[in-house]
Amino acid sequence: MAQAPLLQLSDIALTFGGAPIFDNLDLVVQAGDRLALVGRNGSGKSTLMKVMAGLVEPDRGGRVLSPGVSVGYMDQDPDFAGFATLGDYAMHHLDPSEFYRVEIVAEGLGFDPALPVDTASGGERRRAALARLLADAPGLMLLDEPTNHLDIQAITWLEARLRETRAAYVLISHDRAFLNALSRGMLWIDRGQVRRLEQGFAAFEDWRDTLWAEEDEARHKLNRKIKAEARWAVEGISARRKRNQGRVRALADLRAERDAQIRRQGTAAMALDAGSQSGKMVVEADGISKAFGDAVILQDFSLKVQRGDRVALVGPNGVGKTTLLKLLTGEMAPDSGTVRLGTKLDMAVFDQTRAQLDPNASLWENLTGDPLMRVSGQADQVMVRGRPKHVVGYLKEFLFDESQARAPVRALSGGERARLLLARIMARESNLLVLDEPTNDLDVETLDLLQDLLGEYPGTVLLVSHDRDFIDRVATATIAMEGQGRVTAYPGGWSDYQAQKPAAPDAAVPRSGVAKPGKTGSKPDGAPAGKPARKALSFNERHRLEVLPDEIARLEAEISKLSSLLADSDLYIRDPAKFAKATSAMAARQSALAAAEEEWLSLAERSEG
Repeated sequence: MAQAPLLQLSDIALTFGGAPIFDNLDLVVQAGDRLALVGRNGSGKSTLMKVMAGLVEPDRGGRVLSPGVSVGYMDQDPDFAGFATLGDYAMHHLDPSEFYRVEIVAEGLGFDPALPVDTASGGERRRAALARLLADAPGLMLLDEPTNHLDIQAITWLEARLRETRAAYVLISHDRAFLNALSRGMLWIDRGQVRRLEQGFAAFEDWRDTLWAEEDEARHKLNRKIKAEARWAVEGISARRKRNQGRVRALADLRAERDAQIRRQGTAAMALDAGSQSGKMVVEADGISKAFGDAVILQDFSLKVQRGDRVALVGPNGVGKTTLLKLLTGEMAPDSGTVRLGTKLDMAVFDQTRAQLDPNASLWENLTGDPLMRVSGQADQVMVRGRPKHVVGYLKEFLFDESQARAPVRALSGGERARLLLARIMARESNLLVLDEPTNDLDVETLDLLQDLLGEYPGTVLLVSHDRDFIDRVATATIAMEGQGRVTAYPGGWSDYQAQKPAAPDAAVPRSGVAKPGKTGSKPDGAPAGKPARKALSFNERHRLEVLPDEIARLEAEISKLSSLLADSDLYIRDPAKFAKATSAMAARQSALAAAEEEWLSLAERSEG
């Protein structure tokens, strides 16, 4: 007998602001599905996921959730109102005794559950939202851009977690490496319809291109048929007017069919112009160091960046990648050492916070208000690489329609904001691009185009990214920031760095990049010669050691109650089902008690050692 689907959407239709997002949409999610939801920015991926989660009511259609199935949804912009700390938010649906679940996920993702919500960054809030979902352990997980704002360590941890889970999941991501590692099926939103591929992301682009080629061929055949029928209508209808009215109506139907077809969106007309050539030497750092209090960012680091280099900075969140970027561009001075910038540099900066965009101003105002793009005396013109262009025409090159031009930036999706910022920096001539997290939110097609542009760009690129595939495709050198001031340059991209880096030291580097007290990697004082040092308890193990006594006491109390119940000699005769249930519960708790006591003894021994 076929198993019922976890979730089924039938004949879904939804319209926002007069424009249909979906129509006649059908979708099924089965147990064990590992689905990636992909589509162009603004195609409705997040909206569809909210319909799947039951958070958005469609105009038409049905949503059926299998009985007993729980659905967890991770929003791109979670609401933390009413929560004091990130841990409070992550614990919302859990019993206080299950806080260890949140701590396990927090350690993997690299955030502090005790951090107040008011002081948490956007990235830390998103990690708390992801922790909430994973700790709840629903039967169906809906993850909207879970890798945004995660460093590569956390992304790798999340990959392992999702690979091991028994739950089904649907995820939205533009990280190719992440999609390749996890997807076993694809949901592709294209012009209001969802197509499904029963293969992972590695097969998606060939499949998509094949469908597009078939669509182009069908449209070409339709156009030829319309052209032939139109010629007949002009040349032959007068002689046989009554007999051929059906053919005339068929021609009108063909034209209506063509008019009803929704043309697919092309790629953005992005372009980079390096303008004048910079000097051969772009940046020369000699023995630079930087620290903030006890947090050492780098020590005695030297680097030469020459014209045409594409240098990627990688490392955990908080390790200081943006700080190093500011040191190399002269925005910040080192504590010691020197940084010398080359000659004839025209720098364009893409900042990860999108701070260059005013969220309350319109797209039009964000372009015409840029002093470097403003055309004197022309309120509807912007200067694009030395030539004036109408602001709407330029926005259309970046896939914005005319109705969006006067809309506020805050109404845009994350990917659309990234495209608007790219429109600003690509309007000017530059020979040094500084890109801090440019890949967040961009769809796969735009990422492909950006990669191609950077590959052909004659200038120099300094890049911060956690997208491993993007780094592999773009970077000619990778600077690895590993914490405690350790910074090393490697030739090539991410995969080259992984192949060349030395084996990890015995002592783990803290995720924050701040040195732990003690001698890193050295043998602890008093450790017996020739024997490995006993491994210290992790954060989660220390927590288990603290909560196990309460858990043991609870199990002992439950066993005592069950013993009293089973001591009733008449229970079996009076209520056989209750007797069987109590007997089974007694055996389970005795087994759990033995395991808890064994775990406590092992952890206590290691703690004392």
